[in-house]
Formats: sequence, structure tokens, C-alpha cells
Amino acid sequence: QVQLVESGGGTVQAGGSLRLSCAASGRTFNGYWVGWFRQAPGKEREFVAAIRWNPGHTYYADSVKGRFVITGDKTEQTVSLQMNGLKPEDTAVYYCAADRGLITSSYSNGALYDYWGRGTQVTVPS
Repeated sequence: QVQLVESGGGTVQAGGSLRLSCAASGRTFNGYWVGWFRQAPGKEREFVAAIRWNPGHTYYADSVKGRFVITGDKTEQTVSLQMNGLKPEDTAVYYCAADRGLITSSYSNGALYDYWGRGTQVTVPS
């Protein structure tokens, strides 16, 4: 069982920035897919961004492309989500997820990720 921990959530005004971080306790992300998903009240969980640790390819939902950046830190063994130009519609609980057996075409399918963190709240007031 992989234990994932998210951090960095909070409340920011529209147009502001936040940086989320995900770490796996007692393990490294080497060989894994790591994804960020979010879920707003009354809404279904949706894909935000993902990274394939090797070779480091990144993928984004159209709604965040150009505003969010997912990166892997090999020194700290963490995956970050830099969120810029935040909008009220970005308000949600953000979850980190990881899996070792995904194929490229399935990176946005949360049902295929085996390991999940408990989430961190991001709030952007209207």
C-alpha cells in the first residue's frame, strides 16, 4: 500500500497562484504515473494533470492547460502542481494519485489509479 500525502492547499483570490505538492511516504515515484484530480461539491471527479516519471512526459486537461504546470522533483521525490491564474471554477478538493501499471491512453482515467491521497482544499472566491 502506497501512502500519498498532499499539501499546499488554501484560499487565494482570483488570478492568484498556489503550489500543491504530493509525496509518497517511504517510497519514490520512480516508474510511476502520478496524477492530480479534483472534485468540487456536487460534481464528479475530474482529471487535472499527470506525469509519467520516466521519461517525464506531462499531460493536462484542456481547462487548465497554459495555467497549471506539473513537475517532478527528483531530489525531494515529490510531484508538484503549480497553479497560476486561478479562477473560481478551480475551487475543489485536489487529490494526488499514483499507479504503476497505466498505459499512456489511460492517464486521465481516475478509476485506473490504485493509490490516492486524502486531498487538499483549494478555494478561489468569486
